[in-house]
Amino acid sequence: MNDIRRPDLAADYRAHGFAARLGAGERVALLVIDVCAAYLTDGSPLRAPVEEAVRAAAQLVTRARGSGRPVIFTRVSYRPGSADGGLFRRKVPALSVFEEGDPLGDFLTEPAPRPGEVVVTKQYASGFHGTSLAATLTALRIDTVLVTGLTTSGCVRATATDALQHGFRPLVVAEACGDRDPRLHEANLLDLDAKYADVIDLPAALGLLE
Repeated sequence: MNDIRRPDLAADYRAHGFAARLGAGERVALLVIDVCAAYLTDGSPLRAPVEEAVRAAAQLVTRARGSGRPVIFTRVSYRPGSADGGLFRRKVPALSVFEEGDPLGDFLTEPAPRPGEVVVTKQYASGFHGTSLAATLTALRIDTVLVTGLTTSGCVRATATDALQHGFRPLVVAEACGDRDPRLHEANLLDLDAKYADVIDLPAALGLLE
């Protein structure tokens, strides 16, 4: 895989005053962004090579549950006709797979929310836009979110950026996110790490959930 996070690009960012570390705070929650059948079903317009990312996200969900950390899932859902998707729905016609009743919008067998776990339903890319996510995290006294899910360049990026803007420390788990193409994945991880989040690896994320 062509790793766009090669040292010269990362070093250039650092040399110009980017990529400081936020680190983890005291209370961590796991965010699982839009992990659903649409990305793993052949014939879906959103099909992507994200199997490894989904397995890594499931591993983090298991660890978080075992240590009593909050696990919060997001999903996209539109009413028939998708008028509630506004211009986003018009810009990306493939989002029609998230209309109510389409099985492509369903959660996977694993990871999937358990009874009692928070599921945030959204219509736009960010898990924070027009939802109760920020209020939920505040009520739980969370200061740090591990961001996982699909896709890196879309809803993961938007959610991580908004997490920062809402005052939460976003830690994006590189192996637990995926995209349509490795180049998109790596380019967005590079830019997120420089400007909006800390990008960390799976072992570090598992350690934070112990």
